[in-house]
Amino acid sequence: MSSGELSSINTKYCSSLTQYVRRKSSVVTIGKVPMGGDYPIRLQSMTTVDTMDTMGSVEQIIRMVEAGCEYVRVTAPSVKEAQNLENIKNELLKRGYDVPLVADIHFTPNAAELAAKIVEKVRINPGNYADKKKFEVIEYTDASYQEELERIREKFIPLVKICKEYGTAMRIGTNHGSLSDRILSRYGDTPLGMVESALEFLRICEDLEYYNIVISMKASNTQVMVQAYRLLVQKLEEEGLRPYPLHLGVTEAGEAEDGRIKSAVGIGTLLEDGLGDTVRVSLTEAPEFEIPVAQKLVDRYIDRKKHAAIPFVEKNPINPYSYKRRTTTDVHTIGGLNVPRVIADFSDVESLEVQDLKSIGHFYLPALDKWSMNDLGADFIYTGKNKAPFMLPNGLKEIVDADTWKVLTDQTHVFPLFMARWYKTDVVKHPQLNFVVADIEDVDDALLLRLASDTTAVLILESFNEHAMAELRRSFITLMNREIATPVIIKRAYTHKNEETLFLAASTDAGGLLVDGLGDGIFLSSEKMILAEKEALLAYLKSVNNLGFGILQAARTRMTKTEYISCPSCGRTLFDLQETTAMIRKRTDHLKGVKIGIMGCIVNGPGEMADADYGYVGVGKDKIALYRGQTVVNKAVHSDKAVDELINIIKEDGKWLEPVVSEVI
Repeated sequence: MSSGELSSINTKYCSSLTQYVRRKSSVVTIGKVPMGGDYPIRLQSMTTVDTMDTMGSVEQIIRMVEAGCEYVRVTAPSVKEAQNLENIKNELLKRGYDVPLVADIHFTPNAAELAAKIVEKVRINPGNYADKKKFEVIEYTDASYQEELERIREKFIPLVKICKEYGTAMRIGTNHGSLSDRILSRYGDTPLGMVESALEFLRICEDLEYYNIVISMKASNTQVMVQAYRLLVQKLEEEGLRPYPLHLGVTEAGEAEDGRIKSAVGIGTLLEDGLGDTVRVSLTEAPEFEIPVAQKLVDRYIDRKKHAAIPFVEKNPINPYSYKRRTTTDVHTIGGLNVPRVIADFSDVESLEVQDLKSIGHFYLPALDKWSMNDLGADFIYTGKNKAPFMLPNGLKEIVDADTWKVLTDQTHVFPLFMARWYKTDVVKHPQLNFVVADIEDVDDALLLRLASDTTAVLILESFNEHAMAELRRSFITLMNREIATPVIIKRAYTHKNEETLFLAASTDAGGLLVDGLGDGIFLSSEKMILAEKEALLAYLKSVNNLGFGILQAARTRMTKTEYISCPSCGRTLFDLQETTAMIRKRTDHLKGVKIGIMGCIVNGPGEMADADYGYVGVGKDKIALYRGQTVVNKAVHSDKAVDELINIIKEDGKWLEPVVSEVI
């Protein structure tokens, strides 16, 4: 890493934008599994069994540990659960398991103080540890705000003293959705508010010379989450505080592929820049299934520092604390104010047929002799050397290699793709749209000069570096510093045979750029495609196409489907989250762009549903509260009727659409 880069970066949230360097945090002692420093990035999860069910909790914890979980969090909503942590711990020790336990505390300082004498770590949420959230806007003077801080200090000091006495670690865990009214009134619903919420408690700890602390900045919105962690790191340095370890997580990521994609976009973006000392992937699934996902995310960085060198950044034009999409020209529906586009790679499909396009969301209806398209219909199809032998639907455009394009009889409705070395020469081009494939070695003065004067060009930027996201970002920075507004499609090709690993890698590499406003589209492919039979290949193309749209949605850059902000369940949960989420998804997953929060208890809602349009929150046995945004509409609906009532609320707002069943071949 060059000293020139360190002095020139206009931010302090990471050591280098181009070289992988893991942030050197302070070491925190958590039982026999220390965190931070040079220790490996730790994996953790949280139980979903009722904490009062000692044996059930123990059995689940053992399954988690066997899956690779290094810290286990257990909810302690009241004193009785905090007391039962001792029984759980003793039973685990009796069976030969000494995994560190973490007590999860909300609202109840007395439970935290008791738990801190039993377990290895306590997690407190500064948004509700000493505050009751009423969603009120309060006008504070500096004096009245200081009085509030003194009140918090008095409530918090007893816990800090106990943790210090017993050698118990603490996580100060800020959640975007549960910021206190006090913080919201002064700082707003912002990454800065999240950071200040944690720093207020951290300053008290430092005053008492207690440093065994981990910090988290979780949010369901990946842009907010990434910005908050970065800002936290900078603020710690600005104030001369210790580089405390970071617990990374995206709250309420959801289930299945969507949950994995969203987690990778948020967590992976930070890991790419060397941030993070422990990871929790929050999926609406059994906790032992979260650990392999977290492991795959972390494994990408084991030998990352050996990556090929990338030129350092002399001037960074990207603001890492506030989202702003890179300004680009509008080139035939790409760039400008257009949503990011998705390109599907059909270059390895031999004998392309009409029905093959079903895999990328385009359906031919023979009875009507018309085409139909769903919300995940690709925008472009790349067919390489073989032009499609039939007319494509209006919603889908074709890209072919330049050599193939130049001999076509009809060049108007098909667009050429040039390799950068040929594009730099005097080539015949399409009058409206030309794609140029380049990697960082191709982005030289000759290419930049030609792009700067060509209003028909769209750059397809790819990387073969193991540190791909950073290398792609470096090329974006070059374009921005040269004030070249050519739209850019992010291209990545993978060799992964495991679909989950592919999803996590692509979501990290592309998502890490998109959350910073970089990229006007996404183009994913894999060497696996060459080896597949056609049926398997089409199934794979469908999966990759859905992945592209999923990454854009997770990065909050193109909303194409219903988003479910569902918590991962814990011992507080008042209904079966997996079953309920599946039921709600079945009834509502055709509602494009609508966000529905599904929370197992009042602790995680309505605050954790900060970004949701509607909320479904457990408030008692068989009782559900329904929300419009953060406003409760019905406080106690029986669970048998709750989904129907939720749909009625959506209908009242004019956002309901009846699902359409199309006959497709």
